[in-house]
Amino acid sequence: MTALETRLAIQDVMTRYAAGVDDRNMEQYRSCFADDVEIVGFGPETLAGADNWVEDVKNKLEAFGETQHMLGPQLVDIDGDNASTRVDVQAMHYLKTKPDSQLTLWATYLTDYRCIDGAWKIVRHELVRRGTHITNP
Repeated sequence: MTALETRLAIQDVMTRYAAGVDDRNMEQYRSCFADDVEIVGFGPETLAGADNWVEDVKNKLEAFGETQHMLGPQLVDIDGDNASTRVDVQAMHYLKTKPDSQLTLWATYLTDYRCIDGAWKIVRHELVRRGTHITNP
């Protein structure tokens, strides 16, 4: 795989991540993670394990109707079979209980990857919150 192909494959992981959440395709979403992934900053405690994380996300999504995760350009650093990215995200969440209300999150994802059996997987994923806003609370 060329350096460009590697970079695109890593960026595709985060694109599948966002699309998987927004489309509620949890199989696609789960495929982005290594089994032993570490999740930081999405709640008060660090969460370990892809299956635990996907279940947590499914539970959190129950409060929302439609969502849209818009990703900014990704800074990618590749070191052999390891890589990291920094990507800004704006995530809009429509509340089920108040369909005219919207929660918007501005954040940065700091994500580490490892090439496992020829596929890039997220091994550590951190959310750095920049701000939130609720319209029509």
